[in-house]
This record gives sequence, C-alpha cells and structure tokens, in this order.
Amino acid sequence: MGMSSGFLATSARKAAKKLGQDYKIEARSETEATSFLSSIDGLLIGPHYAQKLPAFREAASKFNVPVDVIPEEIYGTLDGRGLVGFINDSLLAQ
Repeated sequence: MGMSSGFLATSARKAAKKLGQDYKIEARSETEATSFLSSIDGLLIGPHYAQKLPAFREAASKFNVPVDVIPEEIYGTLDGRGLVGFINDSLLAQ
C-alpha cells in the first residue's frame, strides 16, 4: 500500500459518510488485493496499475467482482468525493 492510496481511501471514507453511503473503502497492496476477492463487492486499482487491468479482471471474474482503474485526476488529487462518485457511476454499473 502506498501512502497515496491510503490517503485517498481515508478521504473517500469521509466523503461516503457525509453522503450517507455505507461503503467500506480500504487500501491494499497489489499482492494483497487478490486475496480479498471473495469478500469484496468491487476492486479499484491505481492508475499506475492500468496495464494490469486485464489480469485483475480475470482473477476477479471468478468472484463476480467488478474491477476498474481509478482515474488519474481523482487519484492524483486524492479526491475522496470524486472517488465515491466514480464508484457509484462506474464500478457499481458494471
């Protein structure tokens, strides 16, 4: 887990709470991510892992878990509210 991911997750948890959405948002390392697939509803990866999206989607498909890449503008600015919006508009729509 990088510090940016942790800060973004914290910001998104606060934003979700303010918006009245009951989301459990956690940052995990690349190696940990796949071990949680059986117990999560969605997986977002940082833009620096975009080239690995097909591999993450393949692993997650066995658990019917949608996977997407966090947009750079959300990740780079640690925009928690933007991430919650992205979850609502993109990840949950898959």
